[in-house]
Amino acid sequence: MRPEPPAIVTKTDLERELVMVRSAAAGETEGIFGPKSVSWRLDKEAVVFLGAGRALLLQLAHPWVAAAIADHSRTLSDPIGRFQRTFNITLTMMFGTTAQAIAAAGRLHRRHAGICGTLTESAGVYAAGSAYWANDAAALRWVWATLTETSPLACELIAPPLSTSDRERYYAESRLFAALFGIPQDALPHSWADFVRYVDEMLGSDVLAVSDAARRIAAELFAGAGTRWRMPLWYRALTARLLPPRLRQDFGLTYGPAEYRSAERALAVLRHVYPWIPAALRYVAPYHETCSRLAGHERPGALTRVLNRFWIGQTSMTVGGT
Repeated sequence: MRPEPPAIVTKTDLERELVMVRSAAAGETEGIFGPKSVSWRLDKEAVVFLGAGRALLLQLAHPWVAAAIADHSRTLSDPIGRFQRTFNITLTMMFGTTAQAIAAAGRLHRRHAGICGTLTESAGVYAAGSAYWANDAAALRWVWATLTETSPLACELIAPPLSTSDRERYYAESRLFAALFGIPQDALPHSWADFVRYVDEMLGSDVLAVSDAARRIAAELFAGAGTRWRMPLWYRALTARLLPPRLRQDFGLTYGPAEYRSAERALAVLRHVYPWIPAALRYVAPYHETCSRLAGHERPGALTRVLNRFWIGQTSMTVGGT
């Protein structure tokens, strides 16, 4: 599989996609997707975080993404900050007002605009010395795809799978999410079945190849880089379980009988406990902020503001907090 020619998403490209997003939005206060969306039903659940390790490693398996993180990110020195900055953008796109979501899309594009460079090592179809750009449409599409695929996968570890109709609705909504990255609609698979084929083709291709930089970043994150805590063994085992065997092996993740038992024990406990977790903790804080907004309150409650600091690094989806 050959890599696509570079196609940089410009500010004009993003603005064109955002015109479409505004016209399709549920409403200014409801945001892009709204309370009736399948996306809200899935992404309000904190259990989605079970798939975060998988999504990150799938992203790192793209040599451009790994190089961008290695060269331009503080992920290893400040992993919690990286987590919060990422969720600040994505959860504001999902649960913010339409204006907040559009503003988050603009911030993400500006952040990516300054991220470019050359590969220092060959990986898959990409040669050492070749250029990379964070705002390339194909690279953005892969990052979007990892998020789109992982949310239902993570939820289905605990809850029943989506119906066929809900899966199609979810994918249609995800195409709006892609537009917030500036990805042209004609560059996206048309249906969920087409999307699955695209992901399978990517996973089987040498467009994805675990570089030394990707392997090093993953190893340091699992070892607790920048924090005092190592990744729990059960979470490492679960991440290994959710990865395709080729990438699992290339990242150096073991998944034998001990890891299988660890992941299964953790899931058994979570399936028993999760339905009993209070809604304040079961649902991500930006969702609670949205519920408060839809109820007519000017600012989220005290507990939501505290939990927002964990999820998005500030007390509110309003830029700078409240």
